[in-house]
Amino acid sequence: MKLVISFSILVVSSITGWLGSLLDHGNWLGGWSILFTIIGSFLGIWFGYKIYKNYL
Repeated sequence: MKLVISFSILVVSSITGWLGSLLDHGNWLGGWSILFTIIGSFLGIWFGYKIYKNYL
């Protein structure tokens, strides 16, 4: 379970952080990028938990 949630956090927070950096013109340490990464981390926890409970 930990592996699925950890992998999900890694993937989702990376994608959302990248999307946030696009709003800040490529700045990975900009406000939007950090905000999207935090939101993506929580979404990754939820998504990983749902995957584990429904499919594994």
